[in-house]
Amino acid sequence: MEEVLDIYTRPHDPDMPLVCLDETSKQLVAETRTPVPMKKGRPKRIDYEYERGGVANLFMLFAPLEGFRHIEVTDRRTAIDYAHILKDLLDIHFPRAKKIVLVQELLLTRLSAHLGAIRARYPEFLRCNPCGTASALSKSPCRTRS
Repeated sequence: MEEVLDIYTRPHDPDMPLVCLDETSKQLVAETRTPVPMKKGRPKRIDYEYERGGVANLFMLFAPLEGFRHIEVTDRRTAIDYAHILKDLLDIHFPRAKKIVLVQELLLTRLSAHLGAIRARYPEFLRCNPCGTASALSKSPCRTRS
């Protein structure tokens, strides 16, 4: 954990941006009844019944020292979706970076064999060292282009 804290406190270097990656899934819901508008002396009334609309996965890239934030919404949570996020990070968001320091939780999708395609394309770029658990305080640094 000390290694991660050292990463967070290092000075800004535009050639080696610090990028945090996180993901979450959210249930999509729709109201089944129109809310009753607020009237004088009575608050707006909303029915708690809802209709399920499935689930969406959100990937968030955040580079605090660069002033950069990007959220990608996907229908699934697969290693291929994760690989696309990494590809966009490398090719679109930070194409001129000499090295990217990627900090993320121990994601299940990262451990899949599908990431071989990204590693094959960028053999010098991507080297992940997963460690710890999936708690917010045990983020795992992934060094790239080392």
